[in-house]
Amino acid sequence: MKFFLDTANVEEIKRVNRLGLVDGVTTNPTLIAREGRDFEEVIKEICSIVDGPVSAEVIGLTTEEMVNEARVLAGWAPNVVVKIPMTENGLAAVNILTKEGIKTNVTLIFSVAQGLMAAKAGATYVSPFVGRLDDIGVDGLDLIVRLKQTLMNFNFETEIITASVRNLEHVEAAALAGADIATIPGSLFPKLWSHPLTDKGIEQFLEDWKKVPAKK
Repeated sequence: MKFFLDTANVEEIKRVNRLGLVDGVTTNPTLIAREGRDFEEVIKEICSIVDGPVSAEVIGLTTEEMVNEARVLAGWAPNVVVKIPMTENGLAAVNILTKEGIKTNVTLIFSVAQGLMAAKAGATYVSPFVGRLDDIGVDGLDLIVRLKQTLMNFNFETEIITASVRNLEHVEAAALAGADIATIPGSLFPKLWSHPLTDKGIEQFLEDWKKVPAKK
């Protein structure tokens, strides 16, 4: 499973990228606004750091607006993927953009039917939001399992990005479910490599090392 970072914070991206763990980055208007910087400037800087796909989201609601925005975004860097909302107009935009060779990430997926429609329209990626489904009492990870099976049934090349990841359990369950990608908040990422028993083990080793006789 590939790891994407769900952030627009350049320092978070640099920290994890130096470990060789960043396969891509996803952003959205909320994450961009949080940085207080120009949208284009942020996306171009992220694209210069990360070799993999970097999702940049349109804000238009009509098909024409989405397509026009997408063409501009795609021109910023070769690894830009245009994030499109899951709507009728969004599907029409994806259909047009796919024919133009522009990669897309259809976001705000909450059902197998939505994911299937996006894949048929030509989406490069689909982003089911597991955390938001959990919030309303629906098993978000079950959607990943069923959507994965559906896309495999018909040999779609569309990749599943497990989004709205809230905790370590979401990441592990997404991997077990066969998700192609999990996009993980920068604040959550360090918890993937951390464990209290690891810290305790290191402390014990260092204490034991103090008891080793020094060479005379």
